[in-house]
Amino acid sequence: MTQTTPPPHPERTPLQRRTLGVLTGSQTLGGVGTASGIAVMALLTNRIADSEQLAGLGTTFQVLGGAILAIPLARLMAARGRRPGLAAGYAIAVIGCFVIVAAAALGSLPLMLVGSFLFGGATTSNSQARYAAADLAQPAHRGRDISIVVWATTVGSVIGPNILGAGERLAGWLHMPEMTGSFVFSMIGFVAAAAVLVTWLRPDPLLESRRDELQDDPSTRTDHLEGGLLHGLRVILAHPVATLGLVTMAIGHAVMVGIMVMTPLHMDHGGASLRLVGLVISIHIFGMYAFSPLTGMAVDRFGARTVAVAGGTILLIAALMSSRSHSGMSVLITASMFLIGVGWSCTLVSGSTMLTGALPVHERPGAQGMADLLMGLAAASGGAVAGVILEHFGFGALSLIGALLSAGVALAAMLLRDTQAERVSRPTERRRSTARSRARPPGPSPG
Repeated sequence: MTQTTPPPHPERTPLQRRTLGVLTGSQTLGGVGTASGIAVMALLTNRIADSEQLAGLGTTFQVLGGAILAIPLARLMAARGRRPGLAAGYAIAVIGCFVIVAAAALGSLPLMLVGSFLFGGATTSNSQARYAAADLAQPAHRGRDISIVVWATTVGSVIGPNILGAGERLAGWLHMPEMTGSFVFSMIGFVAAAAVLVTWLRPDPLLESRRDELQDDPSTRTDHLEGGLLHGLRVILAHPVATLGLVTMAIGHAVMVGIMVMTPLHMDHGGASLRLVGLVISIHIFGMYAFSPLTGMAVDRFGARTVAVAGGTILLIAALMSSRSHSGMSVLITASMFLIGVGWSCTLVSGSTMLTGALPVHERPGAQGMADLLMGLAAASGGAVAGVILEHFGFGALSLIGALLSAGVALAAMLLRDTQAERVSRPTERRRSTARSRARPPGPSPG
C-alpha cells in the first residue's frame, strides 16, 4: 500500500505563514545592523590596536559572543519561547554598539573586544531565527522554511556594507570617532528587529510546537535540561545525522569567517578604497543569503546530505580561487567571495535541516544552542588565527587551509551511509501531524 503524506494541519499552516512573515521582517532589519558593524569591525580594531595581527580579534570576539551567548539565550527560549530569546539577543547587541563607540573614543582595545562580544548577541538572534522557522514547519518543507528566513537577511546584509560612506558622514556630523557611524545604523536596526519580534511573534512557535508534542505524547518530559549545554551535546552525538549537521555547519562557518574577516585587509594592502571593500563584502553577503530559497528547495528535493556535499565542494573551489587572488580589488577576489557565500549557505541550510529533523521537539532548544555554540567557536578560532596566518604566511596560505577544511566537509557528508535517523524522523512527524489533525478540536491557537 502506498503511503501518502497527510495534508498540513489546518491551524498550523496559516500560523507558520505568519511566523515566517514576522521572522522575515526581523531578519531584514537585524541584517542591516549586523552587516553595518561587521563591515568595519576588523578595520576599526586595526585602527585601535595598530596591529594587523590583532585586527581579526574584533570580528573574532563578535563571533565568539554570538557562540557563547547562544547558550543563555537557548535556555531562555527553552523556558519562555523564541520571542523573548530572540529579542534579548538584539538588546544585548545594542549595548555592544555603545561600548564599541566608547572604545573607539578612548582607544581601548580591551573595551573594543568587550563591545564586539556583546555585538555578537545580534548574530545569535539572526542565527537562532532559522530554528524558529522550523518549529512549526511541515517535514517536507523544513528546508524551504529555514532557507526563507536565511534569505530574509539578504536585503539588510547587502545594504549594511554599502552605507559605510553614510556612516562616515554621520560620524563626522555627530562628532563621533572615525568608523563608528556604522554602529549607529546597527543600533537602529537591532531596536527595530526586536520591536517586530516582541509585537508580532505571537503565538510563540516553539511553545506552540511543544504543545503539539505534549498532546501527542503526554509522557514527554519537557522540564529538564532543554537548554542545557552537556545535555544538548549528548543529544546531538546520539544521532549520526544530527552530528553530521553540526560538523557541516561548524566547518562551513569557520572557513567563511576565516577568509572573509581578512579580505578587507588583503584588499587594503593593494590600495582598495573603503567603498570597494564594502562592495566586495556586499557581494559576498549576497551570495550567502540571496540563493538560500533554492538551497532549501534542493534540500527538500535531493536531501540535506547531498546539498552538504555540494556546499563543501563550492567552498573548496572558492578557497582555491581566493588563494590565487592579488591584493587590492580584482575579479578573482570578488568571484571567490561570492562563491564562499554560496557554499556557506549550502552548509548552513543543509546542516540546520539535518540537525533539526533528527531530533524530537523537546530536545531541540538545547541541541540547537549547543550546535550554534560549537559553530561559533569554530568560526572564532578561524578568525583568531587568520590574522596570524595572514601576517606570517600570506592570504594565499590562509585560503589553502580553508580549501582543505572545505574538502573535509564534502568528504564527511559523502562517507555517512547510515541515514536511518533522517528517514525515521519524517514518517514519525507525519504520524504526529495526522494525530493532531484527528485529536485537536478546531479553534484559535493560544497566545
